[in-house]
Amino acid sequence: MPSPDAIASLQKQFPGKVGQGKEFRGEWTVELDRDIIRPAAAHLKYDLGYNFLVDITSVDYFGDEPRYEVVYEFCVLGGPHDQDHLRLKIKVSEDNPTIDSIVPVYQGADWHEREIFDMMGLRFDGHPDLRRILMWDGYPYHPLKKDFPLEGLPSDLPGEEPFTRPAPLEGGPFVAAPELHAPALGEAGTSLHEPRAKPGQN
Repeated sequence: MPSPDAIASLQKQFPGKVGQGKEFRGEWTVELDRDIIRPAAAHLKYDLGYNFLVDITSVDYFGDEPRYEVVYEFCVLGGPHDQDHLRLKIKVSEDNPTIDSIVPVYQGADWHEREIFDMMGLRFDGHPDLRRILMWDGYPYHPLKKDFPLEGLPSDLPGEEPFTRPAPLEGGPFVAAPELHAPALGEAGTSLHEPRAKPGQN
């Protein structure tokens, strides 16, 4: 089903809970209420033919409320509407950072939801195995939040494991090699490549 028709079908199926579709460069986006994401995903898959979940991502609008947004990318593979694409957006508040899992509908959502839980701290109700996927179990932070500092935060894990201590920014992995910028910056130090690195600061 073409994306504008799919949005109209969602609006009819869930009255008052689906926003107006927006088109940009041939792609359509629509915002949904948080409480209908699982039945909306089921409607897309079983009734409208959106048989492939491309991705799920999240955004942190730190300082605004609702603070978070979860973004779903769906696609039709095969048939007369092959490659039709639809994007759904769900707002999630900081005081209740929980949303229903769509793993019962799209099994491919499994790792995407685990990554968002790990990196952003959002929880997915009904996920069959919601645990960290990149950081280790017990790590107390969520590194993709806007208020997580670039150099990291100390944790209580003993030993010299990575990410247990703040990293010095100057000369670290966020800084390009000086020779890569030599034509533009001459032989200037790395503090010019990474403006957050100040002399005497980590």
